[in-house]
Amino acid sequence: MPLFRDRTDAGRKLAQKLLDYADRPDVIVLGLPRGGVPVAFEVAQALHAPLDIFLVRKLGVPGHEELAMGAIASGGIRVLNQEVVKLLRIPDSVIDAVAQWEEQELERRARIYRDNRPPVDVRGRTVLLVDDGLATGASMAAAIAALQAEALVQIIVAVPVAAPETCAAFKEQVDRIVCAETPDPFYGVGLWYADFSPTSDEAVRELLARSVTSDRASNHVPVV
Repeated sequence: MPLFRDRTDAGRKLAQKLLDYADRPDVIVLGLPRGGVPVAFEVAQALHAPLDIFLVRKLGVPGHEELAMGAIASGGIRVLNQEVVKLLRIPDSVIDAVAQWEEQELERRARIYRDNRPPVDVRGRTVLLVDDGLATGASMAAAIAALQAEALVQIIVAVPVAAPETCAAFKEQVDRIVCAETPDPFYGVGLWYADFSPTSDEAVRELLARSVTSDRASNHVPVV
């Protein structure tokens, strides 16, 4: 049985487990596009915190793109799933080609999502890194690696649903991880949503714009 109606419902339920971060001036919520943004929007609204995106792209195995051989993130970060790479004997040239393509997509999304707004400065902040779920965790691992290069106070990973073993693995990598649900067996993120339809680029743009308007109205203007 699904645990959530959709990503909006999942974000509201996740936010209830994060209320100790509400109304804190150091907190910022970063959503992983595209599916993590509707979840992150609800978290940011509930906590009265600014919202931004953190761009990550999965590196799919050619011909089996749903299988992650790694991920890339803003700042030139690349994280590889060495187990998959070794098992399938994927050469460096293939990894480089896929990464180059995905880097172009990162740049495209940065342009269209922020509408020329600069990214929020995360230095000295407590970052809540939000996605719609964790399966292998490749994209989240890339995001964490990129953020750890910044002068952060804390990195908090928060997701509505995760594979139990993946949730446990991240405990050693971040200051805190909040997995609202960890069903076992897990199978996949989408199975736990009644509606797991793709999030469009336009939906991401709209939610970010709504968040900026809300921040200004409440005087929670992001520091940039």
